[in-house]
Amino acid sequence: MRDLISELPTSKIRLVANAGIGRDDVLAFWFGESDEVTPEPVREAAAESLRRGETFYAHNLGLLELREALAGYTSALHRPVGVERIAVTSSGVSALMIATQALVSPGDEVVAVVPLWPNLVAQAAIMGARVKRVSLTPQAGAWGLDLQALLDAITPATKVLLVNAPNNPTGWTLTRAEQQVLLDHCRKTGTWIVADEVYERLYYAYGAKAAPSFLDLAAPEDRVVVIHSFSKSFLMTGWRLGWMVLPPALLDGVAKLIEFNTSCAPVFVQRGGMVAAGMANDFVPELAARMKTCRNTLLPLLQALPGVSVASPLGGMYAFFRLEGQGDDSLTLAKRLVTEAGLGLAPGAAFGDEGEGWLRWCFASRDPQRLVDGVARLRSFLGL
Repeated sequence: MRDLISELPTSKIRLVANAGIGRDDVLAFWFGESDEVTPEPVREAAAESLRRGETFYAHNLGLLELREALAGYTSALHRPVGVERIAVTSSGVSALMIATQALVSPGDEVVAVVPLWPNLVAQAAIMGARVKRVSLTPQAGAWGLDLQALLDAITPATKVLLVNAPNNPTGWTLTRAEQQVLLDHCRKTGTWIVADEVYERLYYAYGAKAAPSFLDLAAPEDRVVVIHSFSKSFLMTGWRLGWMVLPPALLDGVAKLIEFNTSCAPVFVQRGGMVAAGMANDFVPELAARMKTCRNTLLPLLQALPGVSVASPLGGMYAFFRLEGQGDDSLTLAKRLVTEAGLGLAPGAAFGDEGEGWLRWCFASRDPQRLVDGVARLRSFLGL
């Protein structure tokens, strides 16, 4: 095995979850998924596909009907997008890996805005890239971007900018003005933007259908690849279905990479995705409203605890908070919360050194009372 692969860190979220999985007395909020099941019409579409015997290979880029549906779905939210810019993948993380394989060579420089879901920087490292980290900074629990520091980090030597907004774990979200500045700058430096926008519909600004997107600004030929997933906004984490919006010139190469990675997404999974896309106008806003209720349940309870630093996130499904007086070893603290309080949270260190000392709480729950009960366990742990 390559030394680099051996040196990749084990998921710290998994290390915590492994300590609590199977225990009935643990309230688990460690993974980035809701505890709601996938909508029944989506499940039934997949089951019907299997009953029809659709168990064979599909086109590398996905079923044309699904690609057309996703082009329409994206165009309704942003600038018009044609089917020639859509590639269906076996999960959002697969889309991110394929984008990295398409754009990054050994020795290339990649700039990443952190804290960040660790898979993104690990993928760049696997390709032999040098990753330059530009950190968001917290103030009173809210994380913000020093835009000038990011611009200074992106030079003509930078092959790719990795940015996830709304952000996992912090909930930070780029403004459209910041996106425009970054796009203009990357046009000058020749830098590709790989934008992980899987949380764009879980955005809580009043009246907004989605978070600001590079697709609102970029021309089809711009060096911009936007990554999406059915996991979060459609409650389909276990289905492993995602898609990419990319310049038409990349499509043939991406099709080859899909062939060499997974060949194609399963047809029955894509049939479920088609139904999900068709339900989007009604289902996704209702889900986002439920998520907002969960956020508005959890955050005031956390903010009321002495020594807690946390701000209400504008997007995503996470509260990222710090407990003063509990030390800076978030992995040890998260394990203690499992064993001593029956509370499962993700350690901030899982998202890089910048998140050390913080904890991530996924508030996506079908029953907000679980969040209330979880905070009660945290209060007891803290001796309050």
